[in-house]
Amino acid sequence: MTIMIYTKLIKYKRGDVILVLFPNSDLRTAKLRPAVIVQADNLQTELSQIIVAMISSNLSRAAHPSRILLKLNSPEGLQSGLLTDSVVMTDNLATITERAIDRVIGDLLMDKVDIALRHTLNL
Repeated sequence: MTIMIYTKLIKYKRGDVILVLFPNSDLRTAKLRPAVIVQADNLQTELSQIIVAMISSNLSRAAHPSRILLKLNSPEGLQSGLLTDSVVMTDNLATITERAIDRVIGDLLMDKVDIALRHTLNL
């Protein structure tokens, strides 16, 4: 008897807004929160890891060149899948395993994120 098991392969891409178990700064705890994938597509490191930037609903964090304010009533906000005005924090990056990703909720154009990343990484 042959048993066939089909698994759904999920391909994540740069700019996907995901819900992920994002590590806290103590690296011992984590919280399910939105993040955006900032890693290059087809990086091919042979690791099941993805680099993401945290997304926060704390708007007081927005006033920094490493951060992007996302208003829900903007075109970017509408396609993000977020539930509230938020801040993409490119100064809070994490490398997470694909298993930590709960689901994709939307996507972002990466123009503003790239500018913020260049500031964060001094590129």
